[in-house]
Amino acid sequence: MDGAINGLRWKDDDEEDGRKEREGGRMSWLDSIFFFFFFQTEIAKRLNVICAQLIPFLSQEHQQQVVQAMERAKQVTMGELNASIGQQLQAQHLSQHAQGLPVGPHPSGLPHPGLALSGGSGLLALSGALGAQLAAKDERAHLEAAAAAAAAAEHHRGIGSLVFFLSSCAALGLRNPLAVQGAYPPGAFGLPPPGVNGDLPGAAGYGAGLHLVAPQMNGAAAAAAAAAAGYGRSPVVGYESPHPHMRVPGLPASLQSAASGKPAYSFHVSADGQMQPVPFPPDALLGPGIPRHARQIHTLNHGEVVCAVTISTSTRHVYTGGKGCVKVWDISQPGSKSPMAQLDCLNRDNYIRSCKLLSDGRTLIVGGEASTLSIWDLATPTPRIKAELTSSAPACYALAISPDNKVCFSCCSDGNIVVWDLHNQTLVRQFQGHTDGASCIDISNDGTKLWTGGLDNTVRCWDLREGRQLQQHDFTSQIFSLGYCPTGEWLAVGMESSNVEVLHVSKPDKYQLHLHESCVLSLKFAYCGKWFVSTGKDNLLNAWRTPYGSSIFQSKESSSVLSCDISPDDQFIVTGSGDKKATVYEVIY
Repeated sequence: MDGAINGLRWKDDDEEDGRKEREGGRMSWLDSIFFFFFFQTEIAKRLNVICAQLIPFLSQEHQQQVVQAMERAKQVTMGELNASIGQQLQAQHLSQHAQGLPVGPHPSGLPHPGLALSGGSGLLALSGALGAQLAAKDERAHLEAAAAAAAAAEHHRGIGSLVFFLSSCAALGLRNPLAVQGAYPPGAFGLPPPGVNGDLPGAAGYGAGLHLVAPQMNGAAAAAAAAAAGYGRSPVVGYESPHPHMRVPGLPASLQSAASGKPAYSFHVSADGQMQPVPFPPDALLGPGIPRHARQIHTLNHGEVVCAVTISTSTRHVYTGGKGCVKVWDISQPGSKSPMAQLDCLNRDNYIRSCKLLSDGRTLIVGGEASTLSIWDLATPTPRIKAELTSSAPACYALAISPDNKVCFSCCSDGNIVVWDLHNQTLVRQFQGHTDGASCIDISNDGTKLWTGGLDNTVRCWDLREGRQLQQHDFTSQIFSLGYCPTGEWLAVGMESSNVEVLHVSKPDKYQLHLHESCVLSLKFAYCGKWFVSTGKDNLLNAWRTPYGSSIFQSKESSSVLSCDISPDDQFIVTGSGDKKATVYEVIY
């Protein structure tokens, strides 16, 4: 009897143990499902930030396609998504057997994606495989979009993956994925913060801003990326600089690469001429006032090569100077643009080389391939010339306006700097020193110093109170552009040699930057002083961190970029190019 009772007790104990084990198994399974759903949701949130940055870089057509895909994704249920995934994976599975290809185990130890089609774990395991399939399928149809998005190609590959992740977001209940806000700290995606000279923003990760020129992957790296895509992993690939031939003349090969093994592009030059790659600080591309990227919002078809641009303080109007005229554009509204006015200046066949607005936006000064400057009254219903200033020089290459709007400075083709009294419309002084044309000019914020660059390979500083030259910096290249930092002691110089040099105005050391591949035609500091842009004959617009030149973003246009300007609120960049148009960019922070 006792034995029977004990047997029943043991049976009850076994049943209790079995029940606990089953409950434990169910809890373990639920925990796993919860973890995978949570993990996938976190991935989706972070990818939403990437998507929000990528979409503005697509063409209008592809932006619409992605938006439509997002709308469709909002209607997708988990069951529909898994059913679609199952059909595609079944077809892939049958295709592999038909070709005699083995279906190997998932390398991480998870079941093969084709064996798990339900719950969050199935979605997570399948995301990489389906993303790879869709990326391959859509790559042919969206080649242009993929090229535009290739700035972040090491970590998010192609429109197909983009659409898939948007669909995943919808299935997980993120009905408006692009509404997810929040900046993630450096390293949130396993990416190092930007701090290595040679890491361009596109390679450093989305948080550093997007590099608009696609980094190139060699064949082996591309194969590794494709293989890793099958499992939803970010491959570790070798990044080849978009400027593989970029080498600094006279610099030992040991200094050509930074610690990352990638070609360095920023060098510190000490007083004795020693050059060393710059180790960028961790916050080089972070913090208030530092852009993440720039988004093209308007194309202004001027009709002639645009040699000069400026934007009004209100940011409503853009002025583009071409052959014989300045055109005025209203950019306050979206849509196609036609000029609202045309100001005929100089002679019909002579190019405008510079145009400057007074701070009140009511007066425009225009100079170019003529001995006369035109002063335009913009406050009247129809703009009109209210004065002309004539010098002995055959051409004006650049203009600057004093902070109080009382004086205009004209860089002349004979090397002189002419100082004009705008109120009395008279010539009051000439600075003589350049032995060839004075090509570029900027003035300090306090209005006491003037900086000029010349075709005689020199940069000169002038004391406006005493009317004399203070400094002279000699270079081995002609100077095509320069800008003085509004908040600091730095002067950036763009050269015919393709270098940008950033000089400290009271110390002998400087930085030398090597991302342009041809002459640097224009340069402008943001009004906050934390960054500046340069443009070149290589079709590039480069944005740099002050003073050490960490690359913030880069945009490649279709022709030489001859001129640029930044709005006083640092929200817009305008460029003028050789393909007879101006481009307006919105700066994204």
